[in-house]
Amino acid sequence: MAVTDEAIEKIKAMITSGALRAGDRLPKEADLAADLGLSRNSLREAVRALALVNILDVRRGDGTYVTSLEPQALLEALNFIVDFHRDDTVLEFLQVRRILEPAATAMAAERITPEEVQGLQELLDSLGPNPDPEDLVDKDMEFHRRIVACAGNSVLSSLLESMSGPMTRARVWRGITQTGTVARTIAEHHAILDALIARDPEVARSWATVHIAGVEQWLASVP
Repeated sequence: MAVTDEAIEKIKAMITSGALRAGDRLPKEADLAADLGLSRNSLREAVRALALVNILDVRRGDGTYVTSLEPQALLEALNFIVDFHRDDTVLEFLQVRRILEPAATAMAAERITPEEVQGLQELLDSLGPNPDPEDLVDKDMEFHRRIVACAGNSVLSSLLESMSGPMTRARVWRGITQTGTVARTIAEHHAILDALIARDPEVARSWATVHIAGVEQWLASVP
């Protein structure tokens, strides 16, 4: 194992064992290096690496702290990776979304509040009968983002949010090129909302699957 990797593992072990908790300040560099049996250089490299993935927060002039370790913060690093996706992997992102989002929608059906339902209804009403494709996609993403948030699972929410970028262009392009997409998308949104209002997890799951699969099938058919 490389020296820097060893240093990373030792700091991770301190966090997972509870010796360091979310929000804690790390000991002084010299003291921590001595305690862990590391050189100060390898410790610095490890701290830099863990800061890149939001496990540590280096505050100039103050010290180094363990972050909140909340899923949203830790999964921000995934956004960086997703930004480098290739066009030929967009279908794979959609396939993952088709696995995760229907489950989140089913969970939301059991937890959604009347106020959240009202907010979703107002969002759909704001589209009007003939929205342009970009506005439709913006509202579509917000519609699904709110539903996933209603599921009450921050890890699931953060994962799906991190994957939304690569799919945006595909959804806009589908709205421009495929006949009937706008009307179909609006109808499917209302079907999903009706299932949420009825608090029917399985119907909500089914409509979410149909909705996402439509984009996936279209993209798979594009030469």
